[in-house]
Amino acid sequence: MNRNEVGEFGGQRRSRRYNSGRFEADLQRGQVTRDLNFKQRISKRESGIMTVSQKEVVTIPPTTTVMGAAKTMVGYNYRRLPVADPGTKRIEGICTVMDFIDYLGGGEKRAIIERKYDGNMILAINAPVTEIMQYDVVTVSDESSLEDAISLMISRSVGGLPVIDEERRIVGILTERDVVRIMGDAVVGRKVSDIMSRQVTTAPPDMTIEEAARMMVSSDFRRLPVTAGNLVCGIITATDIMRYLGSGDAFRKLVTGNVHEAMGAPISSIMKTDILTIRSDEDLGGVAQIMARNRIGCMPVIDSSGLTGIVTEHDIVMSLKEAV
Repeated sequence: MNRNEVGEFGGQRRSRRYNSGRFEADLQRGQVTRDLNFKQRISKRESGIMTVSQKEVVTIPPTTTVMGAAKTMVGYNYRRLPVADPGTKRIEGICTVMDFIDYLGGGEKRAIIERKYDGNMILAINAPVTEIMQYDVVTVSDESSLEDAISLMISRSVGGLPVIDEERRIVGILTERDVVRIMGDAVVGRKVSDIMSRQVTTAPPDMTIEEAARMMVSSDFRRLPVTAGNLVCGIITATDIMRYLGSGDAFRKLVTGNVHEAMGAPISSIMKTDILTIRSDEDLGGVAQIMARNRIGCMPVIDSSGLTGIVTEHDIVMSLKEAV
């Protein structure tokens, strides 16, 4: 069992990746002055949304099957896929990783499989992605400013904004990860404890994948720290479950109708054990840099008493609310 700890070396506190045999994501703690002049920080950059959004957007046509969309999402390591008309490129909807977990893992959308496909999983995973996609998509104009885009992301509490032109054609996408990467310095001077979620939903290592999927859907959390006693021994995410469902053995079980067999494996078989943790008194700006550099969406908060919270990209973006 791998324990992730936070240690101190030479007077500098470091986030410690314990079981990898190396240290990463050093946090340099020194004198910091809180500066939340968000508009001034944005003005130092090119403020148009198209200067910071991802230009090469992977989209899928509405005729794509559910499993085809899932494999595309896993292949590109994305958490959301815009659905667009292949001819006009106009946006028609969006699918997130939680839509798939809801559908295949036992959420409300699972009722579609029972009602429309009589529980036949082969038919269900070969259904068009329009069965599960979200039609009411929050988008942002390609002429918007970065400040306006972040304000919209916060007010609508969405993790990504497709960027569209005046013809509603997709020309880019802005995600929470992009915001954390480009605006991480806006939270310098704040502590992790200021924004971390203290009520952490956790899972034991022997919980089944199906149970974890249901917990994610019901709690609206796509990441669950895995704990054994007072130790954090891993983390399971909705993307991990998606990747598992698209793998050879699990996929074979799905298409042969053995859904419960495929989803009955323990989460310890697919969870990540090589994770980064942080302390509650660390500087939030440093945490944002760690997340951006390591391309991770959350960090469990570990203090002397054990797991005391969790910080996600969403928490960091929402912490900008008072400044926009």
